[in-house]
This record gives sequence, C-alpha cells and structure tokens, in this order.
Amino acid sequence: MKLPTPREMAALERQAQDQYGVTAAALMERAGACTAEVARRLLRSRGGRHVAVLAGKGNNGGDGLVAARHLAGEMPVRVVLVAPSEDLRGEPARHLASLREQHLEILDARALDGPGLDRLLREADLLIDAIFGTGFRGPAEGTAAQVIEAANRSGTPILAVDVPSGADAGAGRVEEPCIRAAATVTMGLPKLGLVQYPAAAYAGRLFVADIGFPAALVEEAPIAAWLVLATWVDRALPRRPPDSHKGRFGRVLVVAGARGFAGAGVLAARGAIRAGAGLVTIALPGSLASVPGASLPEAMTHPLPETAAGTLGDAAYGDLAEAAGRASAVAIGPGLTTHPEVVSLVRRLLPRLETPVVVDADGLNALAGEPTRLRDVPGPVVITPHPGEMARLLGRSAADVQRDRLSIAREAARAFGVVTLLKGARTIVAAPDGHAAVVPTGNPAMATGGMGDVLTGALAALLGQRIPPFEAAACAAYLHGLAGDLAAAARGELGLLAHEVADEIPRALARVRAREVDDGVTPVA
Repeated sequence: MKLPTPREMAALERQAQDQYGVTAAALMERAGACTAEVARRLLRSRGGRHVAVLAGKGNNGGDGLVAARHLAGEMPVRVVLVAPSEDLRGEPARHLASLREQHLEILDARALDGPGLDRLLREADLLIDAIFGTGFRGPAEGTAAQVIEAANRSGTPILAVDVPSGADAGAGRVEEPCIRAAATVTMGLPKLGLVQYPAAAYAGRLFVADIGFPAALVEEAPIAAWLVLATWVDRALPRRPPDSHKGRFGRVLVVAGARGFAGAGVLAARGAIRAGAGLVTIALPGSLASVPGASLPEAMTHPLPETAAGTLGDAAYGDLAEAAGRASAVAIGPGLTTHPEVVSLVRRLLPRLETPVVVDADGLNALAGEPTRLRDVPGPVVITPHPGEMARLLGRSAADVQRDRLSIAREAARAFGVVTLLKGARTIVAAPDGHAAVVPTGNPAMATGGMGDVLTGALAALLGQRIPPFEAAACAAYLHGLAGDLAAAARGELGLLAHEVADEIPRALARVRAREVDDGVTPVA
C-alpha cells in the first residue's frame, strides 16, 4: 500500500481533477461520508450516540462538516468551530451554511470557557477531530491548542480526520499539543507520517477511505514509499513444490561469534533455519565449535583459526573465503567483536563475496569510517543497522537517525549502493533508487538482546532462496516482527527471548498464508 507525503497526495488530487474530472467538492463529500461511516462503526463497538465535531477552517474542517451532516439525521451532533466562521472559504463555508440551514447546533470554541468546553467534550460519546489537515506545521497555538488539550483530557474517544491534529503527516514528527486518537480515517491512502513513530502512536487504528481516486491513477502515481502488508508478503514468498528437498532452499553461511559471544551465531543460524534455509553452517572460532551442537543440532559448524583473544582473524581468511564461495548466501557480523583482526578480515572478505550477503552488527562496525567499501562488494548486499550502528556509518548521532528514519535509510542506501534495513520501531527498508518500505509488525517486547541476530539469519535464508534483496529484506523484517507479535501475545511483554521469536517464524508465515493477519489498516468504501 503506497504511503504518500502531503505533497504527493496534493499532486494526486490535482491529477484526479485534471485527468479524470474528480472535483475537490466530490472528494470532500466522499471524505465526509467515509468519516461518518467510521464514526458509526466506532459508536457501535463502544456504545453511545452523541458526537461532537471539532472543525477548523480548511479542507480538513470541511470533511468534518460533511461528516456532521451525514450523522445529523441519525444521532445528536454538535459542531465546535475552532476558527472564526468568517475564516471559512469555498467548500467548507458552503457546508457550514448548509448545517446552519438544518439548525444543527454550532458553537464557537472561542466563546466557551474552560469548564464549559471540558463539559461539552465529556458529554460526547465520540469526538471527530477535523481541526488541522496534512498541510499543518506545528505547534498548535491559541484556541486550537486549547481545544486539542481539552479533547485529550476529556476521556472521550477521538476519531481523527486524515491525520491527528498536531502531527506531521510527512515525517511522523509530533509537536504537543497533538490529538491522541483512538482511530484515524485517512483519505485515499495512508499518509507516510501516520505509520512512523511518534505520530503512529497518536493515530490509533487506521481506516483508509476510498474517496474516489481511479485505481489506475493510484497505481501509476510516482510514490516511492509503501507499507508492507501480509498480502504482499504472501505474494512475494514462493510456495514450495511437493517434490522439494533441502538442496533447493539455499546454503547459508553465518560468520559470527567470538569468546563471550558464542550465542550470536547460534541465534542467527536459528533464524535462518526457521525462515526456511535448506542447510545452515556457522563459521566461528575453533574453540567455540562445540557450542552450537548443544542448542541447535540442526546447524553445521565450520571451525576456523582464531586470535589469542578468541576472535576470528586474518588466519581464517582463506578458509572462510572458500566456504563463502560454496554458499547461497552469507551473513556476517553477529558477535564478531571489533578486534583489529576482525576488522581486517571483514574488509578483506567482503570484496570477495559474489553471493548475496547480509552485513550486520560488528560486520558494520568494521566498516565505520569507511562505509563506502560496501560498494566494492561484487554481489548483492543488504545491511541491517540499528540506529547506533547507522549513526556510526554516517558520522551522525543516533538522535539524528531517529529524527527522520526514512530519510536516513534512503541516504545510506544511496550513498553505499546497498539495500538498507534500518531496525527499530517501524523498521525501514530502503533501496539505492529511493524506494522504501515501512514494516508495521513488531512490538516493545522485542527490545532485548539477540533479536537482530535472528533477523539477520532469517534475511540470509530468504536471500539464499533467490528472493531479490529488497523483497527479501521487507519480507524478513515483516515475518520477524510478526513472529515477535505472536510470541509476545503468548508470553507477555517482558522477558521475551530471541530464540522464542525465531521459533515463531514458521507460524508467522502460516498466518500470512492463511490471511489471518490484522495489519491494523481497514478499508472503508
């Protein structure tokens, strides 16, 4: 599902009008009708009949006024104008006049004192937030800020129109005060900011309204970001034929581990096996060769020469390069440490890899200061940094990375010429050409050690099955997050173990295949 920025959405609306004759008035009418339909659904599920529409002066306010008209014949509706009525122009002004003709109760928020506003909002069973739309840049001030704060403290569920007022629909940033919605009905397509944190936490459940854009127009729109959904993952991952055997599903080599970090390679291998790799081998320091067998007998081991510090080093290069040449995919980095010989080994090995490779953790740390070495790798590359690793690669702070995750992921993908998977809440997958995907699965219970190792292994497994790098990264991140959701639902939000998430990957894929996944996005016609 495409994720437009506000500018891209405005261009889509202009094209709808210029090429297909879909007028702004028609779009507003459909937007208001869909908002009313979502309001009905929320009221049916929660109980109650009283609605208060909080309307601003722009087109967003106009959508809210249309919704008020649709609901007025069915239930008590009040409109609270957050801007002076004389500031409304065009379609919003016309709809306001129509409501006055119907003798609907219309109140001026400026005329309400604090207690009066609080009482009015508490008396409603649902608030419809139509104050600011996608063009708003915060923070909210004056009467609008007072109404937003009152709505949030009212305890009444809020349905936001297109975007919660106060949230940035493009980058997902939030400046308080901002509406904290139980649900958001977004018009035509979900806006990019709605699926990124922190704005995603303010949007609630997403309802996507069909407001009349021709399907061909949406399909052809040059929108470079999209939301990964279960239906797409189902199509992207091939079915297994009945005559399958392990040789058809790839040989994954996991290059991982050091003294004190023996588990990292085991977790990556477990992720690879659970994600369907045919054969998995862990290449690790020789002194650790007995470790995997105790917890993961399905994985093979390839002991290598090690340094006095118990890490891989230059002496392992020849053997490792030969083993990598026999693999269908290589994962390199988990638990390797940043020992100088590890850094040297990684930098020597990568330019030899013609098979697809996942570079993670200490594999990435070995490139800090010289990340453009990734361009020297002859085969397809996917990097999987967390924000701290990304910061080191780009010479930024982690806070900079988190401030605009999508732009940062795109920057890295373009600069290094590799598919970039930026881990974290709402993982981002970016390609060098600017295309990017946002992954909606995952939860806070996954904020524990080893989760990234499992993802690295799962991604290597998909690459080893000849799935293209961008698609493999998006599918791996989606299944990994969904596996975490299933594990957390069964075990709770504390104490979740990385290997428990790995073990849920097959069930996650089964849920995807059976179309039993709720991605939190509901269409409304």
